[in-house]
Amino acid sequence: MKVTGPSGPSSSRGARPAKAAGGFSVPASGASAAAGAATAAATVSGVAGVSALMALQGVEDATERRRRAIRRGSGLLDRLDELKLALLAGEAGEAALERLGRGLGEDRPIDADPALNGLLAQIDLRAAVELAKADLRRNAA
Repeated sequence: MKVTGPSGPSSSRGARPAKAAGGFSVPASGASAAAGAATAAATVSGVAGVSALMALQGVEDATERRRRAIRRGSGLLDRLDELKLALLAGEAGEAALERLGRGLGEDRPIDADPALNGLLAQIDLRAAVELAKADLRRNAA
């Protein structure tokens, strides 16, 4: 069996390659033609394999959805902490507010666990309240 590149292995049982010094071998012309035909056939089947892999990657399982939901909630809590520290330092916290708004604008995955969904909804609500309070402060000034 001979590996002809990224298209995979091909069988070259017909003509044996000539041996050269130093372990390098040059395939005979008959083997080259057989390898070319195998490469062409493997390319056609490779396209179907790639599209199947792409379709499988698009399917999100419950574990990945839960992981994304938890990552989003943790990120929002981190942005809320940044905002709290900025306000305690006497700063306006505009950068933290901008990051909080972007995090809140992300799509929230819905998990099968109602307790997790409730907790994430509370985090979203707290972030929305902080954004509204900051908007009121800006309008009052």
